[in-house]
Amino acid sequence: MNVEELVRDSLKEMAGQTQPASANLADRVFVLRRRRRTRRIAVVAASAAAVVAVAVGVPLLDGGGRDVRPAAVPDGRVVAHPDQSPPRELIGAGDAVMAGYSTTKTVKLPNKDWIYTPTYRLLDPGSGTYKKDDRWSFVTVAPGARTAAVLERELPATRVGLLDLASGEVKRWIPVPQGAGGATFSPDGTKLAVTTYAKNPDRAFWSAKVEVNSKMEPQRVPSRTGFTLIDVASGTGQWHKLPFRKDKYGMGGNARTDLEFSHDGKYLWDSLPEKPYRKYHALDGTDVRMPAVEKYLIPYVEAGLSPDGKYAAGAFAGRGNEIASAINDPLTGKMITKVPGQQLLAWADGKRLIAWGIGGDGDNEFHQRLVLVAVGSDKVQPLSGFRSPKFEGSGRWEPLFTTR
Repeated sequence: MNVEELVRDSLKEMAGQTQPASANLADRVFVLRRRRRTRRIAVVAASAAAVVAVAVGVPLLDGGGRDVRPAAVPDGRVVAHPDQSPPRELIGAGDAVMAGYSTTKTVKLPNKDWIYTPTYRLLDPGSGTYKKDDRWSFVTVAPGARTAAVLERELPATRVGLLDLASGEVKRWIPVPQGAGGATFSPDGTKLAVTTYAKNPDRAFWSAKVEVNSKMEPQRVPSRTGFTLIDVASGTGQWHKLPFRKDKYGMGGNARTDLEFSHDGKYLWDSLPEKPYRKYHALDGTDVRMPAVEKYLIPYVEAGLSPDGKYAAGAFAGRGNEIASAINDPLTGKMITKVPGQQLLAWADGKRLIAWGIGGDGDNEFHQRLVLVAVGSDKVQPLSGFRSPKFEGSGRWEPLFTTR
């Protein structure tokens, strides 16, 4: 899916808004997609053991504590609440757990700037319920669903916190003097990549205003400076310079350009507006060749590779009234089959995925709910209630997935 297709689809998605589409719509779309912090399941078998180790070790930063895990998701089983939207109780299937969700609203400031402001509901692993936590501007959850990396409201932040989901307490603050704006855990949970910015990537500045429908609107400003790679166990990190890249028109592109880990955790990548859609870097920021197994992955299809690396989650592939997404061969990019989901979010195991699905009547393609689908099957199992097509407010919630 190229930028034009992504924006076109997102224009439909925002049809419930009362305001006209902004000139920085593409940037807003990419921010929304980035908010869906899907932790991908590692391809190699060793990663499974690493996830277990992290589930025990990461939250115990103070040298002790209870081993509280989301026990509400037994191995291979499905925990669904199709009557709940937004969800109140844990949703999960197989190795995938919805560790929280966010809702977003636009805050207009007296100086005419806008800030796109999220509110998070995070999983309490003890009770298996989602609890509101409005302290953070950004949250990403580690494998094991016990620890989250959090940034305070004012971005760029001067530190990143490691939040114990069981207690709701930040167990460690790690300084990021270069200005933290986003973060992501490695697939084994041992590393944290914090993307740094000179300006708030979620703020639209009146000083960079543009004309939209004969009216002036503020616009986000690209300002990525680099990233800090943190060792989670020790809390130590090193900053590496990696500024935002100007596009062929001489512009900076998207304001939020967070770095993500490759499926095996060996590299970092950020998205490109055109093919090959991803740019890969070593963990010190130097450019490297794209891994062959990730060559055909689409940056904004969150599910990515299956745990065994056999399948790659693809883009929407429905025709007419058909609601389906592609399952591709990761080495050739060719479609192997389709599954009855609108957007693929996370792999539950080697053949099952959590996806956005729509109502059976097909009348409203943005009247979505979480569903479980499987390679080789037309069956759709509802996991949540339907969310509203409205962009802002509690009805339009965005899930945060991680692995058990």
